[in-house]
Amino acid sequence: MIDRVLELLAQRQYGQLRQLLETLHVADIAELFSQIEERELRLRLFRLLPKDSAAETFSYMDPDIQQDIIESITDVELKRILDDMFLDDCVDLIEEMPANVVQRVLRNSSPENRRLINQYLQYPEDSAGSLMTNEYVCLKRGMTVAEALAAIRRDGVDKETIDSCYVVAPDRRLEGEVTLRQLVLSDPAAPIASIMARSVHACHTHDDEEQIAQAFSRYDLLAMPVVDNEERLVGIITIDDAVDVIQEENTEDFEIMAGMAPSEDTYLRTPVLTLAKNRIVWLLVLMLSAMVTGALLQHYEAAIAALPLLVSFIPMLMDTGGNGGSQASTMIIRGMALDEIEPADFLRVWWKEIRVALLCGGTLSIVNFVRIYLQYNVFAAAPNPDCVRIATVVSLTLIATVCIAKSLGCILPMLAKKLGLDPALMAAPMITTVTDACSILVFFSLALMILRDRL
Repeated sequence: MIDRVLELLAQRQYGQLRQLLETLHVADIAELFSQIEERELRLRLFRLLPKDSAAETFSYMDPDIQQDIIESITDVELKRILDDMFLDDCVDLIEEMPANVVQRVLRNSSPENRRLINQYLQYPEDSAGSLMTNEYVCLKRGMTVAEALAAIRRDGVDKETIDSCYVVAPDRRLEGEVTLRQLVLSDPAAPIASIMARSVHACHTHDDEEQIAQAFSRYDLLAMPVVDNEERLVGIITIDDAVDVIQEENTEDFEIMAGMAPSEDTYLRTPVLTLAKNRIVWLLVLMLSAMVTGALLQHYEAAIAALPLLVSFIPMLMDTGGNGGSQASTMIIRGMALDEIEPADFLRVWWKEIRVALLCGGTLSIVNFVRIYLQYNVFAAAPNPDCVRIATVVSLTLIATVCIAKSLGCILPMLAKKLGLDPALMAAPMITTVTDACSILVFFSLALMILRDRL
């Protein structure tokens, strides 16, 4: 598609290009802009967009491309785009732009939009107020179904959604919700108060955006009204914004679980220096904490010298512990993110993980016992007289390591949440580091007990 667009641009076949653009979704058109590197071609393509879809296409573009277009077009063109954009998209645009671009955007916005944009920018960054838009259908309780439909036809063309309409009192207090489906299927003479839902899932302007996104998922919402402290309707949040929040939160959790500070931008647009800075702190912390494992190995240096074969089992034990802890922590962190698990469920979760650990650890220990016995006794050129005892040490250590790892995998994330921290902080890297030290300690403690005469 990009080759075809570039070909039509080069040949100045603008009529065919417009017809092609009319067949594409605005999100796909915005993706075309990210694949065109020449500024002049981007600007020419943008000016060929149909007027009724140019603003929507613009809202789907990456911030750097939006900035490039704003700096290339005239004030008249910019004003037309801003007038056609939804308010929440304008707010998002301003939050991403440098100061000089923001000044130009505000200068070309209508006085009413400037006032609303400044109002929305005063809300905390991760709050409902920063996500909401004022483009919604508001109905009065005294309307009939016919009057409500007439109001939707009159005002709905500029609204972000008309599927959900909100019924308010004269002082704008939210009283109910009615869907377009209900209005279309109801008696035109019926008052909307008789068909509206009085129980409405609403949020307040300062509610956290992550909790709001979870509510969209839990209640299968397409839109959610936003009210102030007096329960007055001030805006709505639509499903597309909730999906963006879910994606951002998931990305942040993945980065934290991998031992990185969250990035503010996408991977390709994040500078190398920023990526390194986000990663180096956790790498330093984990590297320094791994010194504990090194100190333990040094402490048991005499045992290693007496029976060097023990060293060959250390990587397997450490990896198994890290993998077991990672499995548990991933399940627990995800469960807490979906509100399936709360800190109050600690004992139930730990008891379940211990039983899982015993089953997994027991299976691994049996397999390793058989493997060690065959490798160092049955198939060895010179059978090792300590084979059975070594296999016992390794097998018991595996059971203990898996139990410790899975216990830490469920305890640490829940403890973090109880302390008001992000549970993702206690993910695989941290748990692996702690489990490594525990597995070494258990391994050599058992070895000193069972192989006392050899060590």
